Amino acid sequence: MADVKLYGRLFVECRIEAKTGLHIGGAATGLEIGGLDNVVVRDPLTNEPYILGSSLKGKMRSLSEKRHGLRQNQRIGQDVYIHTCDDAGEYAGCHVCHVFGVPGERTFSSPTRLLVRDVPLDREHEAYAKLKEARTDYPFTEVKWEAAIDRVTSAATPRQMERVPAGAVFGPAQLVFSFYEPEDVKRLETLVEAMLLLEDDYLGGQGSRGSGRVAFQGLKVSLRSTAHYREEQALGEYGTLRQLAEALPDLQRKVREMLPFQEA
Repeated sequence: MADVKLYGRLFVECRIEAKTGLHIGGAATGLEIGGLDNVVVRDPLTNEPYILGSSLKGKMRSLSEKRHGLRQNQRIGQDVYIHTCDDAGEYAGCHVCHVFGVPGERTFSSPTRLLVRDVPLDREHEAYAKLKEARTDYPFTEVKWEAAIDRVTSAATPRQMERVPAGAVFGPAQLVFSFYEPEDVKRLETLVEAMLLLEDDYLGGQGSRGSGRVAFQGLKVSLRSTAHYREEQALGEYGTLRQLAEALPDLQRKVREMLPFQEA
């Protein structure tokens, strides 16, 4: 790996609203009598459901890979594959690997640009109080019953899945994008496009059956340049992700002007 120099970081803070029930899987309840088949992940200190940063980033990566038709050549788990570039030449032109990262054994790579933090329920939003007071099946969650139908016998096998109800709001979500070279300003388009793809798809499980539709709201974008890293500069506020996408060219212009690339 060549010498690495950080020029600055861009911060996107926002809320994530569950437009339909949201299931981010957690540890199974095992053999407990009456236990759920599919539970949500919960914070062990608050017992409140939250969105894993790894789930959010992983879904955006997956959609970006599909968008660009990238080959799935890297196994990361049982029957789970992602795309990673095999050599420096391929990596040089791959915005997806620059933004979302590649395995550490790839000696030709540079640091991952995108960091995505876990997202708790937004306790300041009015939706939190409504959800806390609602008579849900479990604290902050509902149980959705489904039936798997045998295609030959038509026999139904009931199953249950825990979801955070539609209308729940998570936040603040924070996505941090680091700049290591001038081309990274162009790569902001990969991040915004991945977020747009996610809004049109789903997050978590059972998306093809209605779960997991989300929307990014109340987006705030700011920048810290390494020339003056203690000073955070606000770049803009946007009610919806679509508004941020429309303003992206102007944001990129501001970033180029504020980062000390010319000193390299």
